[in-house]
Amino acid sequence: MLQHLSGKLIEKSPVHAVIDVSGIGYFLQISLHTFGRLGESEQVKLYTHLTINSNDFSIQLFGFFDDAERDVFRKLISVSGIGPNTARMILSGRSTDEVKHMILTKDVAGFKRIKGIGEKTAERIIIDLHDKIGKISDAQYEKIPVAHNTKKVEALAALTSLGLDRTKTEKVLEKMMLTQPEASLEDLIKQVLKQI
Repeated sequence: MLQHLSGKLIEKSPVHAVIDVSGIGYFLQISLHTFGRLGESEQVKLYTHLTINSNDFSIQLFGFFDDAERDVFRKLISVSGIGPNTARMILSGRSTDEVKHMILTKDVAGFKRIKGIGEKTAERIIIDLHDKIGKISDAQYEKIPVAHNTKKVEALAALTSLGLDRTKTEKVLEKMMLTQPEASLEDLIKQVLKQI
């Protein structure tokens, strides 16, 4: 199984990329998210997922800028009725964090806004993946906007590595992110340290 490909980016479009690895050109299907992150780099590394269609034995190779996107892609295609192209469409319309957020907050309407996703499919995604995505409660996601989740995780990791109690630190951090949503990661850490 191919884990990743590293090589020269020969061609890219919003839906595919071609990478030259030791003289062999690999054609990879990609999401808009990966396309946007490829930038103008010549040397790239993409995480891969290979699919073989059982009906016509056609082979598709999908590429992802990071392992987190590939992980969500694999979870999506494990849902009955969600094929690799539909999963790629979902990840083109929403970031990895937004997809997780929609699953954890049971946002059927959010999924329905993605082309090709109806109500039953949206409900199936949420039911099948809710427990697989993470242990973070819906309440926590409702309190903190998606854009701030990464900042919260990084701040919490830094603070607990300093020996602070995780539960207490998380409560203070959440409160601070609600009152000061634009605070930088550094400022958040400093202010939490002052309050605990």
